[in-house]
Amino acid sequence: MIEVDRLVKRFYTPQEVVAVDRVSFRCEPGQVFGLLGPNGAGKTTTLRMLVTLLTPDEGSVRLAGHDVTTDPARARAAVGYLATTTGLYGRLTPRELLRYFGRLQGVEAPDERAEALLERFDIGSFADRPCERLSTGMKQKVSIARALVHEPPILILDEPTNGLDVLVAQTLLAFIEEARDEGRCVLFSTHIMSEAERLCDRIAILHAGRILANGTLEELREQTSEHYLERIFVRFVEQSQADGR
Repeated sequence: MIEVDRLVKRFYTPQEVVAVDRVSFRCEPGQVFGLLGPNGAGKTTTLRMLVTLLTPDEGSVRLAGHDVTTDPARARAAVGYLATTTGLYGRLTPRELLRYFGRLQGVEAPDERAEALLERFDIGSFADRPCERLSTGMKQKVSIARALVHEPPILILDEPTNGLDVLVAQTLLAFIEEARDEGRCVLFSTHIMSEAERLCDRIAILHAGRILANGTLEELREQTSEHYLERIFVRFVEQSQADGR
């Protein structure tokens, strides 16, 4: 469902910085794939290339069979993207916003779809309040609903629990598990180890723009002889530094 092959992105500040360095991975339907790394590892840059917000300098990405460079419109249509910023229109209410995005995405019955999402994510109590007056947790619920309005087979979530309180974060994690059970392909970026341990069927450890390891949690444990993901992550980073990479 998601195929990433030797993806590269460079920035010039003015020196050349390789933010993403030959990154490759696959994510299948009914799977949560975790892209794990600290801030600055290249996670957000990678995801922005996947959803066509940035153009790769090298490599390729296919989403549901569509190349993001040669067929970006169809690739975007297959994805629900949740960015680190909510990006809601402040003057619209959640109900108005979901109806609007439903029409943009060509949903057959956007009003009915909006009402279904308001109920699913328990947004009804603030559905008619302008988005600019919502709390961070409320905005995140609306953002998730917006990402799902066209029922995409792929979800790409960039640190979705960042800044949320415990209760809202748990609701969001439960939603990710539900999306996997529905057969969706979920790419989940985080730096919170406990979330990755709970959710991810496969985990890629990203550091300094490179993938240091990619496997199931059990495979990573076997490779490092460590049990906890935090220690596994540290082991791979320390080995990479020792190798001079």
